[in-house]
Formats: sequence, C-alpha cells, structure tokens
Amino acid sequence: QVQLVESGGGLVQAGGSLRLSCAASGRTFSRYGMGWFRQAPGTEREFVAVISWSSGGVTYYTDSVKGRFTISRDNAKNTVYLQMNSLKPEDTALYYCAAVDNPMGSRWSREYDYWGQGTQVTVSS
Repeated sequence: QVQLVESGGGLVQAGGSLRLSCAASGRTFSRYGMGWFRQAPGTEREFVAVISWSSGGVTYYTDSVKGRFTISRDNAKNTVYLQMNSLKPEDTALYYCAAVDNPMGSRWSREYDYWGQGTQVTVSS
C-alpha cells in the first residue's frame, strides 16, 4: 500500500513558477513509476509527466509542458517533484501524483494503482 500526499499548489501569475511535491509512504517507493496528471473543470484527467523508478530516471512529458516542466524524484526522501516554470493560464488545474507498480511508469492513468488527493494550481493572466 502506498499513500500519496501532494503539496505546493497555489495561485501564481502567468510566467511564474511553482514546485509541486508528492510525499509517499511505504518502504517500496523506489519500485514504482511515478506520474503527474491534471484535471481542469469540465475536462478529463490528462497526463503531464512520468519518471521511472530511479532518482534521475527516464522521464517523459506531454507536449504542452515540454521545456517548461521538470519531473524528478528523490527515493531517499520518498518524494517526487514537478517543477513548473513559465506557467500559463491553461495550466490551471487540480494536479495529482500517482504511483504505478511498473518501474518504467506509464502515460495511461488507468494503469496507476495509487493516487493522491490533488493540489490546486491556478495561473492568472
């Protein structure tokens, strides 16, 4: 069992930055691929970024955030991060971290086993 708690969301002006954190419980954190997803009102949950099991692992991003967002993890701290720079109003959403029992991670939300409660990111224009 893995429990995930996100933090770091907030209100920021366009062009600003935020760093989301996701703290995980459990001693087997390093076996899980970790992903970030987001959901804006009236839309489906969408993939944002994924990182494979190791600190400094393989990463993959959705096109709309490439070059602006960076996913990373620190297995010693059981934490995954999402550094978000050059934020845009269209980045406004509830951001979720998730864990999948696949060390390479996945882009598909249906494959994830554990989810956090989400942290709100609002970008004003």
